[in-house]
Order: sequence, then structure tokens, then C-alpha cells
Amino acid sequence: MPPGQPAFGEELRRRRYESDQSLAQLAKKVHISRSYLSKIEGGKAKPGGKLARLLDSRLNAGGQLVALLAPPPQRSTPAPEPTGSGAWSLRLHADGASDFTSGDPATLAAGGPPSVVAHCVIAPGLPEETPVEEALPVFQTLFHEYRRLGQCCGPAVVIPLSGAATAALRGLVHGAPPAQRGVVLRLAARFAEYTGWMWQEAGDDRAARCWTDQTVQLAEAGGDRELAAYALLRQAELALYQGDSLATVELARAATARAHGRRLRELAAQREAQGHALLGDENACRRALDRGAELAGGSGLQGDGSPALGGTHLPDLTAFVRAWCLHELGDPEAAVALLDTGRESIAPYAVRARARHDARLALALAGAGRVERACEVAESVARDVMATDSATVRSDVRQLRSALTTRSKHPAVRDALPVIAASLRGAPGAGTGHR
Repeated sequence: MPPGQPAFGEELRRRRYESDQSLAQLAKKVHISRSYLSKIEGGKAKPGGKLARLLDSRLNAGGQLVALLAPPPQRSTPAPEPTGSGAWSLRLHADGASDFTSGDPATLAAGGPPSVVAHCVIAPGLPEETPVEEALPVFQTLFHEYRRLGQCCGPAVVIPLSGAATAALRGLVHGAPPAQRGVVLRLAARFAEYTGWMWQEAGDDRAARCWTDQTVQLAEAGGDRELAAYALLRQAELALYQGDSLATVELARAATARAHGRRLRELAAQREAQGHALLGDENACRRALDRGAELAGGSGLQGDGSPALGGTHLPDLTAFVRAWCLHELGDPEAAVALLDTGRESIAPYAVRARARHDARLALALAGAGRVERACEVAESVARDVMATDSATVRSDVRQLRSALTTRSKHPAVRDALPVIAASLRGAPGAGTGHR
């Protein structure tokens, strides 16, 4: 804490006095006991980020209270390239070649020789007559199908497929006519970006960063500056779910500065709004949300006909992000109203998107005191999380479990908690996204 900066509890007490509220009055507004609030003010207890934002909102502190708890931005070092797990690995080389190695996992991890000799899958320098025109439509279809597959299956199913497709396209570019190499590279970048997202869903942020780095390399080689800028938003998303709100805002603004299309600027504004919401800065959050809303509503396709960047399975991403922010800023009733409206519009097959949407709805319902419905939605989320193995949704489910545990005497909560616990069993700690 910088010299002269007041402690959180000291500043909290000062602002409470200024607002002419008793301990009991403020404690009731943020759903905690009077004694616990007294401990916070006395420096004997430290509030979590969610409670700090609620206190900030109820005292109209404009993010200044939250800032007293905000950790300094963390910068992670690049991770080594993921090589798979289990008894095989697919390695991608800088020249576009790839090879496949099978063997005993323990032997490979210890640096010993593989039990099966590695062999080349794709070599650089394929002949010029490689039928790229015939192959590209197949890969474009695969990209759509893998994104759909990722909505109902876990990362363990999707990652090997999308990673292998990235490798195949990296090799295919060497046999492509010069006029088509950019198209192949840009499609490889889309597969790499989606693979990175699936690694994040698997709870491995290091691997997600690695694949994001590959996305940038492939996109820049293919002349796709927009996708290279989008990689900054992927980094902002990782920062958001690691609680690094300052880095979230910083990276979102950097993406805005590099963006050309409306879609990317819309997504960047939404991510910036989420960062401001975590900081408790309601005015900055609403300004960013309004910018995003003004940019929304464009075509689902980019200029070259490829799918839009970002998630496409939530029917109203603008409303979802606004509800996300309002809940974090301490207005769960408004969040419920926004999330309830679009729930039935989610496609039946989009299990992952439904889990993400309903996890935030259940959190807002719990915050609004609508316990029975929160539990009903929570049980649905728990089943969807087990089907999709989503680490990012589990981060919301953990918050939900904490919110419901405070009402553990309620019959509906007693029934819901075991189901929620089952969905979290064996799950790694994770981050988030809005695909």
C-alpha cells in the first residue's frame, strides 16, 4: 500500500459515517452480518472482491474503495508450446512441418527415448499441385462443426481435432499457390484461436496463452491484422478471470486501438466494461457498455465471409455482458431482468452457452434473494457443466456455491448444494469467457 493511503476498513468506516448509515443498515444491504462488517472496518477481516464491489456500490465510492484492495497487474511469462498429453504428442514446427510421437508418457516426461519412433505427418515444401481449392472448403466446414461440437462436448474431445487441423493447414500452406497462402494461414489462425479457447475451457491458461501466440503469428503471416488484434482480447479475458482488472482494461483498450472492424471494437468495449465493473467504477463501466451497444448489431460474418470473431452462441451478447456488469456492480435485480429475457433463445445444442448464461442468471437470482429459483437454475447449470467440462463456467459455479451456502438452512439450497458439489468435483481452478 503506498505511503499515506488509507486502509480499506478505515476508508470504509469514514464513508459509512458520511452516508449516515449504521453498521446494521449497511450490513443488510450487502447481505453480511453486522459483526463481520465491524471486523472489516477494524482491519480484522479482509473482504473478497465481490463484497468489496458491493460495499463500494452501496456507498457510491466510484471504485475508490475497490482500488484499495486491487493487486498490482500481473504479467505471466510465455508458456512452452503444448505437446498434448497421454501416450502421444503432435508437435508443430515453425516451418509448418509437424510430427507425431507415440510412447510411454512417463518415459517421454522424463526425457527418455520414445517407445515408438517419431514420424513425419506433414513436411514443408509440399508440391505446388496440392489441391488447395478442394481442401479449403472441407477445412472451413470442419471449423464450423468443431465450434458446434465444442458446445456439447468437453475440451478433451475438441482439442485434439482442432489442434490437428491447425497443423494440417500449416503444412498445406507450403503447397498452396501464392495467391491462396494468405487464405490458408488465416484459416489456420482461426483454428489456433479456437484451440486456445478450448485450452482455457480445460482450465490450462498457460496452454491457452501459447495457442494465442500461435494465432498472432499465423494471422500476421496471413495478413489478418484484425485477428492479431483479437488476440489481445483473449489475453484480456484471461486477465479478467484471474482477477487482474487493471490489465483487463489496459488490454481491452489496446485491442480497441488496433481494431478496424465494428465487431472487434464492440467486443473490446464490452471487455473493458467488465474490467471497470470489477474495479467498481460504475461510470466508466456504463460508458464502455454504451460504446459496445452502439457498435452491436452487425453481420455475423466478416468481410471475407469467415465467421464473426468471438462467441456466436449467446443470442444477445450485449445484454449478457451488461447483466454481468450490473451484477458485479451490485444490481442483481437488473441483471435478472436482462438474463431472463434471452434464456429461451439459446439453441438446444448450445449446452456450453446455456451453462454460461444460466450460471450468471443463478448468481443474480441468489443476489436478489430469489433463492428457490436460483437453486432450480443452479441444478441445471451443474448438469451442463458436467457435460461440457467447462472450467470457466465452474468459476461462476464456485461463486454460486458460496452465495447459496450462506442460506444453507433453506430446503431448496440443501437439495442443490450436493448437485453443485458434484459438478465441481475434480475440477481444476479456472478462468472464464463468453462464447
